[in-house]
Amino acid sequence: MHRILLIDDDEQLGPPLAAYFQRYELQLTQAVKPSDGLARLRGGDFDAVILDVMLPEMDGFEVCRTIRRESDVPIVMLTARGEVMDRVVGLELGADDYLPKPFEPRELVARIQTVLRRQNGRNHRHGQAALAQEALRFEGLTIDLARREVLRDGQAVELTGSEYELLVLLAREPGRVYSRDDILNHIRGHEADLYTRAVDIVVSRLRKKLEPLDCIKTLRNAGYSLALRRLPS
Repeated sequence: MHRILLIDDDEQLGPPLAAYFQRYELQLTQAVKPSDGLARLRGGDFDAVILDVMLPEMDGFEVCRTIRRESDVPIVMLTARGEVMDRVVGLELGADDYLPKPFEPRELVARIQTVLRRQNGRNHRHGQAALAQEALRFEGLTIDLARREVLRDGQAVELTGSEYELLVLLAREPGRVYSRDDILNHIRGHEADLYTRAVDIVVSRLRKKLEPLDCIKTLRNAGYSLALRRLPS
């Protein structure tokens, strides 16, 4: 059974949501304070996090930033209805999806199931890739597929799941141009209710983490490609 951590200060939300989640073989645990949520996440084996933006102690964006420094666990953020900037900022900080409040429990379950399937699919693909090829090597950049590790000039770079997926997609065929739709379908799945702005956000985050390498090329009205020379295996 997948374990889900809910970080939300509404104490009335957790119990009925936990009962509902059990119908779908999802075990939900609630933390009403960010400090408690982070402690539980560090001490437990959770498969995904549901994170509210409006929280005491620190807001959900700061919690998301803290989680991303330590883990690539999938994060679904709960945002105020109509607050587009909340969604954009959440994605910029490394969230995998978002859902406006108020929400239907079934839709939240569907979002969680989607990020879990996506994560399981990544792990499966990476396992297959590791059997065929252990690393992709370029000038200044190495992607270790077996370990899911990225090295920039020999130094480890911490990437979120979406950032890593994007980099591997571009690196498998350097020079090939991928449209925003191609990238969305690859890193988020066909059923995700997202928009092409999400791709620009992930690309921007990835570029910043790979600096000073200038390796992701933008082709106006076309998409993105990896502009590095592949080294022999």
